[in-house]
Amino acid sequence: MTIGAVLVAASVNIFFVPNNVVTGGLLGAAMLLYSFFQTPIGLVTLLANIPLFIIGWRRLGGLVFGVRTLYATVVLSLAIDLLRPWMPPVSEQPLLYILYGALLDGVGMGLVFRARGTTGGIDILARLLEQRYGIRPGRSLLFMNVIVFGAAFFVYGAEPALYAILAAFIASFVLDYTLAAGGGARQGIIITEQPEVVTQALIHDLGRGVTVLEGKGGFTGTSRAVLLCVVARNELAFLKDIVSHADPQAFVIVGEASEVLGEGFRSFAPRRVRKAALLAEVEPTVTSG
Repeated sequence: MTIGAVLVAASVNIFFVPNNVVTGGLLGAAMLLYSFFQTPIGLVTLLANIPLFIIGWRRLGGLVFGVRTLYATVVLSLAIDLLRPWMPPVSEQPLLYILYGALLDGVGMGLVFRARGTTGGIDILARLLEQRYGIRPGRSLLFMNVIVFGAAFFVYGAEPALYAILAAFIASFVLDYTLAAGGGARQGIIITEQPEVVTQALIHDLGRGVTVLEGKGGFTGTSRAVLLCVVARNELAFLKDIVSHADPQAFVIVGEASEVLGEGFRSFAPRRVRKAALLAEVEPTVTSG
């Protein structure tokens, strides 16, 4: 998570700010204010994050989410302001600063997301949309950044604003690729002697459903509960933390789930289902007589 936050700070200091290219969200707004008043970008970002941080604390995992997001936000803000003397601009060529800035930005945000945190700001809203509707963070972040890019158009002119939009497109794809690295959702199979404790911990702290199965050891013949829990790839580390605290003696098997449909993940295709149902209703019934 620390590396991810520092990479985002590097993209801002080395490539974006020196070339009047804004990022999105609260950080982008702080960059616009900096161009007028020379206000510290990191400090402004940190102060503006407080309301959204409170929302995320309540809805995205409670204490663990809050601590990790607070940590990532503070590290990012400090890195932008304190490390700036050691992050000088390296290029004024549009192709270079757009590509490398977007690469650092996307990878950095992806690493923070995979650690079950955010860099604050509208990243929190992106996590909410991903959790509730299954919308990819890169896409939702790009959509929410339209207002910031519009402001950049009036402040810096058309060319820097167009560069900012292009950089955001690239960063969004890099972010999604970073999150997708290693496969899709994860399936956790947990063999435990404390199924109730582990189940309640997963439901309460992770917000994921758990299926309880009955298992029997082939060697010992002992009956044990087997828990099945499917999580998003960036929630896997959190699942392992929860299980290790609830039952240190548990046996955990992690596998890839190439596709998961249902509540909390991708929805089914309702239009196709309705169409199939309608076709079934209108098809004539053939009886033998």
